[in-house]
Amino acid sequence: MNVPINAKRLRASLPSVVERVRKGTRFTVIYRSRPAFQIVPMHEAEQVSGKLTDDPLYRAQAVGRSRDGRTAADHDAVLYER
Repeated sequence: MNVPINAKRLRASLPSVVERVRKGTRFTVIYRSRPAFQIVPMHEAEQVSGKLTDDPLYRAQAVGRSRDGRTAADHDAVLYER
């Protein structure tokens, strides 16, 4: 079953949405009156096919510069500490 839900209601009822998704319900999230994304159970999620190294964005060069002078590794370290 695919159930439409707006973003505001999703935020307000996330625990119950998670339970319903675990039981097989799919949700289409509506943001600003348009479908934005779907929430699907893990067993239905599309699996990545092929090798990561075949992806053209894998190990792509950095674009732009950091405004605070930190390296990409520094930013990643902060991101993954949480």
